[in-house]
Amino acid sequence: MLADQVAGEGDVTVLAECASGRKRSKIPELQWALEGTVGPHQRILLARQLAHIDYLDEAIAGLCAELARRLAPLEAAIVRLNAVAGIGRATAEVILAEIGTDIGRFPSVGHLASWCGLVPGCNESAGTRKTTRTRKGSPWLRVALVEAAKGASRTKDSYLSAQYRRIAAHRGTKGAVVAVAHSIIEIVYHLLSTGQLYQDLGVTYFDERDRRAIQRRLVQRLERLGFDVSLTTEEEVA
Repeated sequence: MLADQVAGEGDVTVLAECASGRKRSKIPELQWALEGTVGPHQRILLARQLAHIDYLDEAIAGLCAELARRLAPLEAAIVRLNAVAGIGRATAEVILAEIGTDIGRFPSVGHLASWCGLVPGCNESAGTRKTTRTRKGSPWLRVALVEAAKGASRTKDSYLSAQYRRIAAHRGTKGAVVAVAHSIIEIVYHLLSTGQLYQDLGVTYFDERDRRAIQRRLVQRLERLGFDVSLTTEEEVA
């Protein structure tokens, strides 16, 4: 539409017909939005802006092609990391670009998490360690991991989404995101150090782990409501 306007087209009906896909259902609204006068100086500015966008798209495509060429030897590692909830191919590439595949340079997963800036700073007084902000680390990797954690929190039926909801309930969303980012870098450390494929623990992991605690808590809640609770398993019923 903008290219046609630069070329001198002013008929809103013709311009709106350039719409494709789902936008075609909004042609009347597009016609209304395109009403107005586009003068010669505005066409000049639009032409420059469109040319700049084309230049940026070409530059990005060139860099992506070069990045893909250089990362070709790491394809197996990218595929392993890409299987983790929240980590897309771009995030996997950022992780490998920042830490490499030689995970042995980090003595432990704690050292790697600290280097990423995903562990609390030291604020201890009289033997008591107080809650504090996370330490400074690699800004590029930290941002990538936080974005991956946000993506993982929106997935369904995954261990990381279950962890996010569990922590967000009592520590808030920001604390939950940092905790999930920490878990992601732990998973990355394990995958790169062992070469194993990622296996998600599942959305019910915490429920299964805390089955007895959940059972006791729910029984107590029902008893406080005045119910006399007696539990039987499926095997006992059968």
